[in-house]
Amino acid sequence: MLSHLEKQRGRIKKSKRVGRGIGSGKGGHTSGRGQKGQNSRGGKKFNPWFEGGQLPLVKRLPQAGGFRNPTQKFYTVLNLDYFDKFKDGDKITRKLLEEKGLKNIEKNGIKILGDGKLAKKLHFEGFLYSKSARQKIESSSGSAK
Repeated sequence: MLSHLEKQRGRIKKSKRVGRGIGSGKGGHTSGRGQKGQNSRGGKKFNPWFEGGQLPLVKRLPQAGGFRNPTQKFYTVLNLDYFDKFKDGDKITRKLLEEKGLKNIEKNGIKILGDGKLAKKLHFEGFLYSKSARQKIESSSGSAK
């Protein structure tokens, strides 16, 4: 039971009393602070982040933010294999893609990339195309306007 526990010997350690003479075993007149220097003396201590006059870490790090290009354009990117679900001969427009469930289209439009194969004859209208995408669309006898 907790009320019958005996106190263990040495469980409380006495703290060293500094500044009580040479015979105290803790530095005598210097009280464990060494001989001279900034930390041996009393008075104001510096902040924990003070680096002795060196340029502080906070000022050495780069500032957050940076350059933001005001004319940068963001496109929704689609590969050719995305269009496998459409029927042969379909006219693909942005409105049709929205009806089929493509959400969060970027404001600058959609760019079609040439990754994948296009086996169907599809007619694309109102998109940006990579060179390989345009070649694959036209090779499958489709059109890219």
